Amino acid sequence: MAYEVTATRRRPQDFDSLAGQEFVASTLKNAIQSGKIAHAYLFSGPRGCGKTSSARILAKALNCQQGPVAQPCGQCAACQEITRGASMDVIEIDGASNTSVNDIRQIKDEVLFPPNSCRYKIYIIDEVHMLSTSAFNALLKTIEEPPPYVIFIFATTELHKVPATIKSRCQQFHFRLVAVEQLKELLAQAAAEIGLQAEDEALYWIAREATGSVRDAYTLFDQVASFSAGHITFEKIRETLGLVGLDTMNLLFETCVTANTASALEQLDNLLQSGVSIEQFITDCSNYIRSLLLIKSGITRESLLGQSAERYSQQVLAQWNVAQLERALSLFLSLYRDIRYSTSPRYEVDLALSRLCGISSFVSPQEVFQAMESVRQLLGGAAAPAKSQNLSSVPQGQPLSQGHPNPFANGGAVPPEHRHPTSDFGGTMVSRPKPVVPPVSPQPLVPADSPGVPQDKLKEKLVEELSLSHASTASALLSSQWHFDQNQLNIIVGSSFSLNQLQKDESLVLDLLQQFSGGSLQVDFQLRQARQKPMAEVEQSNQVDIICKVFKGTVVGES
Repeated sequence: MAYEVTATRRRPQDFDSLAGQEFVASTLKNAIQSGKIAHAYLFSGPRGCGKTSSARILAKALNCQQGPVAQPCGQCAACQEITRGASMDVIEIDGASNTSVNDIRQIKDEVLFPPNSCRYKIYIIDEVHMLSTSAFNALLKTIEEPPPYVIFIFATTELHKVPATIKSRCQQFHFRLVAVEQLKELLAQAAAEIGLQAEDEALYWIAREATGSVRDAYTLFDQVASFSAGHITFEKIRETLGLVGLDTMNLLFETCVTANTASALEQLDNLLQSGVSIEQFITDCSNYIRSLLLIKSGITRESLLGQSAERYSQQVLAQWNVAQLERALSLFLSLYRDIRYSTSPRYEVDLALSRLCGISSFVSPQEVFQAMESVRQLLGGAAAPAKSQNLSSVPQGQPLSQGHPNPFANGGAVPPEHRHPTSDFGGTMVSRPKPVVPPVSPQPLVPADSPGVPQDKLKEKLVEELSLSHASTASALLSSQWHFDQNQLNIIVGSSFSLNQLQKDESLVLDLLQQFSGGSLQVDFQLRQARQKPMAEVEQSNQVDIICKVFKGTVVGES
C-alpha cells in the first residue's frame, strides 16, 4: 500500500476517538439518540482540532444502515463510502474556491432532489467564512427551511467572519485546542503503531510545538520520524533542527550569573557557528527563562516545563530572584521584536547577552522603594521594617553616622558610579551598598550641666541636635528666620509645610531651647506674609499650577 501520513491514518472514525472535544462528541451523540437532529450545524475552532472529521463522523452516524446511531458501524456500504469520500449523498465543498452566488445557486437546485442511496443528503462546506456576502444571502432561505432530508454542516476557523444571520440558523459548536499531555499520548500511540521508539522529552517537545493542533502534531511527528532512524530522541531533534539543548542553556546562564561576559559571548558565538539561528536562540532563551519562572512559582509539571524540573540549573535558580527573571524574560521578548528592524541582529543579541550578565545587580522599583522607606524611618527615629532579602540595609534601630553617607540621600537617585548600562529598561541597576555602621550608644541630647548657649549660636546648636533624630524639623528650622525681643523668640518660616512640622514637634523644640538658653524663653512660630507678586510671577504661578495638575503633585515650599 502507498504511504499514508499519520494525520490521515489516524483520522478519528467515531465520536469516542475525538481528542479533547468531549463536549461536542457527547452533545451530538445525545442528539442522535434522542432523534433531535438539527438541519444546520456550525463547527468553529482552531486548525487541526477535528472540525471536518466531526462532520464526516456525523454524516456516517446519520446515514449508517443501522441508524441513525451514535456509534456508526463503519462496515456498511454507506459508512465505507463516506470514509473514502466517495458517497454521492455526502457532498464536501471547499468554501474558499466556491465563493460566488452561482455556486450557491447550484446547491439550491440540488437540494430539490432526494438522496440516491442514503437516508440524508449532507452538505459539508469547509472554510465557510470565505463565501461572499451575496453567497451568504443566497443561502439564507435554503438553510432556514431545507427539505427534511437535507442537512448542512459548516466548518470555519474564523467565526467572526460568518454573518449573524447564518449563525442564528445553525447549532454552533466550538472546538478547543488539545492539551499538551493529551497530544503527547496521541503521539506515543502513533509511534507504537509503527514500531517506533520515542523519548518522552522528544514527544513533549513535538506536542508543545504543535500549540494544541492535532494535525500539526502529527505532521511534525512524521518529519521527526523521517530522520530519527527508528528511535526519536530530543538530542537528534536538537542537532537536526538547530535547537539549543537544556544542558547548553544551563551552562550559558550559569556563565551569565557569574557576570562573565567574555565567556558568555564566546559560548554564543559557538552556538551560532554550529548552525543555530538567532531567532531560534532567542526563542529557546525565552522558553528557558519562562520555565525558571514557573519553577520559582512552585510549578513543576513536566508538561509545562518540557523536561523534569531537576534538570534546570540550581545555581541560576538560587542566584536570580523572580524580579530578575522577569526582567531577563522581558529583555528577550523585546529583543525578538527588535531584530526584525535592526541593521545587525547579531549585534542586538550580543548586546542583550551582555546586559543579561549584569542582571544580577538589577533591583526592582519595589525593592528601591522599600530601601528608601527603611532609610527614611531610620532617619526619622522610628523602628525600621525588616530588610528585604535582596538588599543590604543599615542595622535596624541605629542612625546613620556622619562618616557613612546615605546611599539614597539624593532623593532616591542612584549615584552615577553605581549606574548600569541597562538602567533605561525600567527599574534600577545598582551595585548593592553594604555600609558598615559602628554601633552608637544612646546619649542624652544635652548634658545636664551644659552652660547657656549664646543667642547667635542657639539656632545652629538646635539644628545640630535635631538633624539626626528629626531631620524634617531640623530642615524647617534651618530655613527659618529668628528674631529676639528680650525673652521672646519669634521663629518665622516661609511655608505652611515647615510651620506644620514645627508645630508637630513644638514640645521637643521648646524643651531643647529652654535647656540651651539656660532660662525661660517664650517661643512663637509664625508664617512669613506673602508679598504682592508682580505680573510675571503670577504667570509663573499659573505655569506651576499646570505642572502640578499634569504630574498630580503639590507645592510644598517656595524659595
